[in-house]
Amino acid sequence: MQKTSSRLLALLSLLQTHRDWSGDDLAERLDITPRTVRRDIDRLRELGYPVRAFKGPTGGYRLDAGSQLPPLLFDDDQAVALALALQSATGNSTIGEDAARALATVRQVMPPRLRRRMDMLQLTAVEPPDTGTRTGTRTGTRTGTPLLMEVSRVIHAREELRFDYEHGYGREYGGHGHGYEHDVTLPAVQPRRTQPHHLVTWRGHWYLVAWDLDRADWRTFRVDRMRPRTPTGPRFTPRDLPAHDVTAFVTGRFRGTDGSTVDWPCRGEVLLDLPAESVAPFAQDGTVEALGPDRCRLSLGSWSWTGLAAAVGRFDADFHVIGPPQLADAFAELAARYTRAAGPA
Repeated sequence: MQKTSSRLLALLSLLQTHRDWSGDDLAERLDITPRTVRRDIDRLRELGYPVRAFKGPTGGYRLDAGSQLPPLLFDDDQAVALALALQSATGNSTIGEDAARALATVRQVMPPRLRRRMDMLQLTAVEPPDTGTRTGTRTGTRTGTPLLMEVSRVIHAREELRFDYEHGYGREYGGHGHGYEHDVTLPAVQPRRTQPHHLVTWRGHWYLVAWDLDRADWRTFRVDRMRPRTPTGPRFTPRDLPAHDVTAFVTGRFRGTDGSTVDWPCRGEVLLDLPAESVAPFAQDGTVEALGPDRCRLSLGSWSWTGLAAAVGRFDADFHVIGPPQLADAFAELAARYTRAAGPA
């Protein structure tokens, strides 16, 4: 017979799998009697775990959400995964402080063997420096958990969200499905009326995916640049995204499309005078085909032809353009631009 403490932990672990358990099933899994199961369930309830009984041929139990947070049970791998996730989030400008406090709490109650595992897996999430210097613009703004919770609440309630939005560098992302609107200079702060749909993370930032009522188009907004207004607007019926899911939509938007596809709007091929094994680690989502010991074929995508040409140039090797013609034209434009920048010979 297991000790009572270890038996309670085993029982709690089963109940946390988010399914209904009959008393007989629990008794069989734990190798105890149904009477002992009932007694252990009562002990868990005394500890604050909201275990609900339901009727049936043999009766059963379910772990429900409660009004208080009782002690949580994690196995070793879950505890390490949780600590690593919190550690990676400590550098996030939005939830970093809360993650650091949560990590300190988790680490404090870890047994020594798990702390040693954590010490061998130390990591730091580093965010790119914010180089914005425009007058009147706050850079590196930190947005705490309360704002994320409020935006999430409005999304769940399907209420229109109004907010003042601070644009980065006076440009707006996501207009007309063509990346940045380079021909439009926007005021530093603009009022927006939206139907909020999704809250997502992308490269260390939180973004709101919403239907912009004034522009009649989908937009992505940096949450740390939002200043919500109250009260919220009326309820709305959610509309479908252009893509099959929010991941595909956001990926497509940040690749310069309208969000209906994750493909890059510009894609080309070149022959590089480099071995494939030297190119592959830096090709990101491109494809590399070995053509010999010192040559390979590289297929790569980008949000613009100029950006694609610049990406190929960073390999610092001779190459030949296979196509399309727009890529060759971009190389010619860059060559002329670099020649002008170099000045007189």
